[in-house]
This record gives sequence, C-alpha cells and structure tokens, in this order.
Amino acid sequence: MNIGVAELIAERIDSLPAGERRAAQVLIANYPVTGLKTVAEFSAQAGVSPPTILRFVARLGFHNYADFQARLQDELAAQLQSPLSRATQPNLGAKAPPFLSAAIQNLHETYRHLSEAQLTAIVRTLSNTKGKVFLIGGRFTDPIAAYMAAHMAIIRPGVLRLSGQESNWRDRLLDMGKSDVVIIFDIRRYQDSLLRLAEAAHKRGSQVVLFTDQWLSPITRFSRHVIAGRTAVPSAWDSSASLFVVAEMLIAELTRALDDESAHRIREMEKLRGS
Repeated sequence: MNIGVAELIAERIDSLPAGERRAAQVLIANYPVTGLKTVAEFSAQAGVSPPTILRFVARLGFHNYADFQARLQDELAAQLQSPLSRATQPNLGAKAPPFLSAAIQNLHETYRHLSEAQLTAIVRTLSNTKGKVFLIGGRFTDPIAAYMAAHMAIIRPGVLRLSGQESNWRDRLLDMGKSDVVIIFDIRRYQDSLLRLAEAAHKRGSQVVLFTDQWLSPITRFSRHVIAGRTAVPSAWDSSASLFVVAEMLIAELTRALDDESAHRIREMEKLRGS
C-alpha cells in the first residue's frame, strides 16, 4: 500500500515551518476529515493562510490539493473496510505477497515512523509512579492491553486493566486525574465506546496514550501520544503484530527506566510467590 498521509507527516513534521506544522497538527487531530475540506475551510480551521496549506501539501509530495484529497479518500475507504469486504478483494488471491513478508514490512514501517523523542516521552510519562496507569483495548486488541498490564504491574505500582462492560469503565473515571495515564488500543473499525472513554479521561486531565493503525483512530484528537502501527496484511483480518512489538519494547524500556524500583518489586514478588 502507499505510504499514508499521517506517516508522511510523521517523517517531515520536525522540519516543517511553524504555519505548516500547525496545519499538520490540526489535520492529525481530526484525521482525515479536515483534509477533505476545501483549502479555505482547512486554512480557517488551522488559523493559517490558504497558500500555507498548499505549501504544506506540496511539502508532503503531492502535486496539488486534489491529489492530496484523493489519497485521503482512499485512506478513509480503507478505514471503513470490514473483514468481509477485505476477504473478497482480488489481491488476496495466489498472487498476494506472503503474509509473513507483509507482517515484517509492517514492523519496519512502524518503527521507521516512530521517533526516538516520542518513545522517550512515553517512557518518561509511564515512569511517573505517583500516578496510575489504566489500560484497555478493543475487540481484537484488548489481549495486547492485558499483556502490557500484566508486565507493567510487576515493574511499577498503580497499574489497572479496564475490562468488562462499558459501564464498569466509566465508573473508573472517578479514579482518573491529572497525574494518571490511560493507554488505549484501537484499530479499524474503531469502537465508539473507547472514543467516549478517551474523551472523558481527557476532560479529567488524564494523559491518553493511543496505539492505533496507520489510518488513525478518532481517539487521536484526545491523545497526548499516538503510536500508529502498520496493520494491513493480505488477509481478511488486520495484523496487530507491530503494535504488540512496540508494547513489548515499551515494557523493556520502562523496566530499564525504573531500574532499582522495578528490580525491588520483582524481588519482593518472587519472595511472595515462594512463601
């Protein structure tokens, strides 16, 4: 598949002039809808001039605004695809690239668009043991949230996995505050219940860390940090392998960042298990 507009932005955002960076941030916050508006509407929403929008689009590598919008329309169509529609696509036949090759390419592309500064910032946020960390995922990604929570609970206190009915999650909002972090996994087709949780947590001042796909969950607009992993493979189903690997990497980096504290907790836990 072609590289996504959000991925192009991730590659170039550090080098963009201030006005174009503002346009990029506004687009990502309401992706891809803002980019499907007219140049005048996009520029008004971003608070920049129409020529700034056109320069921004050109810097991403598009010949004109129409080409830029065509790419976004393709991405929007991909967002809305169901497993059934993907299963009937002709490119899933014998000539499709091997599944393993596609999954490995997803890993390469995911890491290529993850900046060291972003990863460092996420680890620093998760290292603040004065706050709590809540984790939750969607229908197919919740097992990754559970896996990450199980590891994080060993190396730091205050880790809670949200599960069960949505009413149970909303009750936990009472415990969320400005020093807390909510980690959410949400890939296409995005879940409205997770969006409602993210918005409510954001309003309470909690930081939202989102794991999503290359098309960006609507939760992006409420997130402090967004990890966009490649998920498309030659299958009716998306692959969460890239998100799983990033989660494991963050667990490893967090263990190192907490160092003495995590080692102490592990020793104490082993003593309790042996008693």
